[in-house]
Amino acid sequence: MPIAAHTAPHVAQFTCDTPLGPALIARSDQGLTGLWFEGQKDHPKELDGINVTKQDPIIQACVTQLDEYWQGKRTSFDLPLALHGTPFQIQTWQALLAIPQGQLVSYGQLAHQLGRPQASRAIGAAVGMNPISVIVPCHRVVGSQCQLTGYAGGLDRKVALLELEGLQVNGSRVHPPLTHPVLL
Repeated sequence: MPIAAHTAPHVAQFTCDTPLGPALIARSDQGLTGLWFEGQKDHPKELDGINVTKQDPIIQACVTQLDEYWQGKRTSFDLPLALHGTPFQIQTWQALLAIPQGQLVSYGQLAHQLGRPQASRAIGAAVGMNPISVIVPCHRVVGSQCQLTGYAGGLDRKVALLELEGLQVNGSRVHPPLTHPVLL
């Protein structure tokens, strides 16, 4: 059974305001474990018994880097991550980190790059369980013909993130065409 991201050993949490609504940030002793938008699928709500603070250095760095991202001053993040999930989920989430801002990859391309060409649906499920929105950029994954597909934070947020990164969204399609980022 997959380990849900919100069962990670959290030590601190903070809800920050973003242009896309409030977002809960959580971390463990090893690094950032979650960033969920309010109303997002699998949002753990407030994590009971966990210290609520903005003064934590990792949470502070996360809030600062997110602010820079929203202002268009940051294209990637430099935060310690502590991904919790199955080995397949973690492999998928690590691959997402290699997709540069302003570029897209399809579920099928991601499956091929991970050596599992028949696993597009499993890749989609793993992408959908990503516990660290924006920073682990699952919003950069689209359907095979650049179609907009689901986003745990809501399709409106996915569109807003893609447009913030300079991509054009027309109806249910994203432009420019797919690229082939080098994944680890």
